[in-house]
Amino acid sequence: MPEKILSVTGLSVELDGHKILKNISFELNRDSTMVVLGPNGAGKTILFKALLGLIPFKGSVDWAKDTRIGYVPQKLAVDKDLPLTVNEFLNSKENNKEKISEVMRKVGFLKEAEHIHNDMRVLKTRVGDLSGGELQRVLIAYALLGDPNVLLFDEPTAGIDVAGEETVYGLINKLKADKDLTIIFISHELEIVSKYADSVLCLNKDKICFGPPDTTIDKEVLEKMYGSEAHLYHHHD
Repeated sequence: MPEKILSVTGLSVELDGHKILKNISFELNRDSTMVVLGPNGAGKTILFKALLGLIPFKGSVDWAKDTRIGYVPQKLAVDKDLPLTVNEFLNSKENNKEKISEVMRKVGFLKEAEHIHNDMRVLKTRVGDLSGGELQRVLIAYALLGDPNVLLFDEPTAGIDVAGEETVYGLINKLKADKDLTIIFISHELEIVSKYADSVLCLNKDKICFGPPDTTIDKEVLEKMYGSEAHLYHHHD
């Protein structure tokens, strides 16, 4: 049987008197990819915060003992005038030149090992001058510095153009193939779910569905998640 890396039982979150998540339960296999799907306000980011232990909740969240989590936020609010370079940002987590070079290669900035010393332009670039896709890759590199075996992505392609989306999702898939990684990410895109996910958790404060995308998502599920806007989302049987 596949080994479990995460077991969530009866997870409920209430903030300022409002019930955000209600009795969510699911299990996640090691080295698999799960997508959390749902409309705005469904509680997806709150779920991540609960999984990371950042907010109080009822129920249980049990990670395997060897779990090391890397978290990639949806966006990083950066002042364009902030004189913080990519190298300084990465050094704030890991002051190790070889380790930084290694993770930058993994996210596609430094293509060959022999270029470590002569292709460091991106490291000298100010974080505020990066494109959306470049910033997302830097945030992934930052998360990889902790040598995680679990990566959580909060809408990894929000605000990125189509070409950038393909680059980021391709990178996530490559990281999973190259390394024993369990990946959880939030998405609104059904095409992405069917393409990359081993399992999907459908949320709208309650758990609407959980399981393999091909056998889990149907018209009824979409209507429960999105209500009157369900027609805007396409599902191919």
